[in-house]
Amino acid sequence: MTRPSVVTLGETMALVRTTEIGSLRHASELRFGIGGAESNVAIGLSRLGVAVSWLGRIGDESMGKRVLREIRGEGVDVRAVVDADAPTGLMVKEKPSSSSTAVHYYRAGSAGSRVRASDLPAGWVEEATLLHVTGITPLLSESARGAVHTAIDRAKSAGVTVSFDINYRSRLAAAAVAAPVLREVAERSDIVFGGAEEFGVLYPGAAPSEAAAVLRGAGCEAVVVKLGPEGAAVYARDAVVSSPGFVIDVVDTVGAGDAFVAGYLSALLAGLDHDATLRRANACGAMACLVPGDWEAAPTSRELDGFLLGDADPVRR
Repeated sequence: MTRPSVVTLGETMALVRTTEIGSLRHASELRFGIGGAESNVAIGLSRLGVAVSWLGRIGDESMGKRVLREIRGEGVDVRAVVDADAPTGLMVKEKPSSSSTAVHYYRAGSAGSRVRASDLPAGWVEEATLLHVTGITPLLSESARGAVHTAIDRAKSAGVTVSFDINYRSRLAAAAVAAPVLREVAERSDIVFGGAEEFGVLYPGAAPSEAAAVLRGAGCEAVVVKLGPEGAAVYARDAVVSSPGFVIDVVDTVGAGDAFVAGYLSALLAGLDHDATLRRANACGAMACLVPGDWEAAPTSRELDGFLLGDADPVRR
């Protein structure tokens, strides 16, 4: 296989979602799939032509095998550790209304939460161009936190760019507990992604521009603020650039942030300027909202080009 340009690690879970609008209490049909922030980004990158590798732990059962099959089927190099002593995590999604999605996680003691530094193969990080991590993994367990920091240590030593998506999950830790953990990772990264509220978790009371100034002072090359339907902005060393979002008919917003990150990183690796990079990222995030699922609507390069040219019906200009 082609040597990966991007490597990422984290937990991917089995996913069950309702097929109709309404409470899970009354759902009569469910669909089965997978989802996880880091593998969502990996799949998004692969569809855009970037060689990428994902590492994680899965249980030794059918759900774990489904995780491996789905990610491999999307052209991602999979470095999985099969954990016979822990189950694959599970998330359940329901749509209480046409405009809302609720996600329930069953991941305590999961195989994915048991990832550790010794799971990282020799040369895996060092031979890549970019390492991508999220704030989910270091909050899963002490061993998972150690794996993230070891990966960053190795990336820094090898001159590999470190990308970090805050991706704060309040169910994993209260803001006061999560803040120092996430802040430490952010301040060691070259690129940091997050929403306005997430930057407020890292630096309580700080506006995104103020958080960006702190992170830039710590050595970050670019701080990217996700603004949802309003688009995004990047605070880089050479400029501050913003880009508007796309007006679409939203079906499911879960996974949009991961698609945004995949679009951004693919553009960065392609050498695009800030405006083109944000435009691609916003388009990928918007397209992810058009279909139910965490990653299913992540676009290929051809689909993305069509969307940006205005060929996609959901875009109203």
